[in-house]
Amino acid sequence: MRTRSVALALLVPALILPAASSKTRASGRVKSSKEAKAIAEQDTGGKATSARRIPLNGASGGWEVDVRMPREDKGWRCVIDADTRMVHTKTRIDQPGSKSKAEGPIRMIKGTR
Repeated sequence: MRTRSVALALLVPALILPAASSKTRASGRVKSSKEAKAIAEQDTGGKATSARRIPLNGASGGWEVDVRMPREDKGWRCVIDADTRMVHTKTRIDQPGSKSKAEGPIRMIKGTR
């Protein structure tokens, strides 16, 4: 009888633990820009700067997220499917949030308006 209670005591936490951890995992559609940014950051390893809703293959659409990559010349533009919570496409872009290399410093010429 004692062995049964010990075995039951070891079995109960093993059954409860997976049920508790599944609640912390996100499921369902991507509903906010915060979720979309987190998915893009996890996939690229950079810092997401902006996210916006876009129409994508169906009713629920997707998210377009610009990701800044520190210590690199270019960043990423990720398209995330809202239904599958996965990166649909990744495209290299100039670093978001910085001046492009084509733009030089602004010069002020005296005597003009």
